[in-house]
Amino acid sequence: MKFSGKNVLVTGSSRGIGAQIAKTLAGFGLKVWINYRSGAAEADAVKDAIEKAGGIAAVIGFDVSDEDAFVDAIQTIVESDGGLSYLVNNAGITNDKLALRMKTEDFMTVINANLTSCFIGCRESMKVMRKNKFGAVVNVASIVGETGNAGQTNYAASKGGVIAMTKSFAIESATSGIRYNSVTPGFIATEMTDVLNDTVKESFTSKIPMKRFGTPFEVAEAVAFLLSDHASYITGETLKVNGGMNMA
Repeated sequence: MKFSGKNVLVTGSSRGIGAQIAKTLAGFGLKVWINYRSGAAEADAVKDAIEKAGGIAAVIGFDVSDEDAFVDAIQTIVESDGGLSYLVNNAGITNDKLALRMKTEDFMTVINANLTSCFIGCRESMKVMRKNKFGAVVNVASIVGETGNAGQTNYAASKGGVIAMTKSFAIESATSGIRYNSVTPGFIATEMTDVLNDTVKESFTSKIPMKRFGTPFEVAEAVAFLLSDHASYITGETLKVNGGMNMA
């Protein structure tokens, strides 16, 4: 894949899908800024893996839901590299409960971590990228943001908001040469799904036309495509990475 930019910030990239996105983008020659909130050792391990493979990476720790910290982090990257070419808003949390038992605090904590933080990243990246009339952002949403899910009212609202917000940013930034797209992963094999027993896994895969979970690498490749020059005429789109589970 071809990239005209030189660096990328991937939030929540110390483990799981985010870590694979960081490694994949580094493999395409981008300098990757690895963000973490509490997993410093894991972030360093991702950096080491990238460098051992011949890539360039740096670690930057901050809480994406802290607006001042996010703004300062982007400024640090700009001061270091002279700009920011790409951003992947991947960081997020869950706090699952049935709606009747969900407190407003439970709802807003997830909204702030998943949606508000994504807004901050999109806004601040636009400020930086429009100076060069170039840039691309991919927001990692979820199939749950498209379909809803019992026990995840807060998560579904946050990810559905990410999808809609991405389209609005795409409209506002199109004439500035900046593209905003989103991906919606379905069931992906990560540390979270590894703990599920076979019965539960089978119940999930039975609903997936391809009859298997996806891999972090498959999500990372989709993110890379949307950031790359190969997607230069694609903005405001939502790329489903779900094995056919939701085709609507």
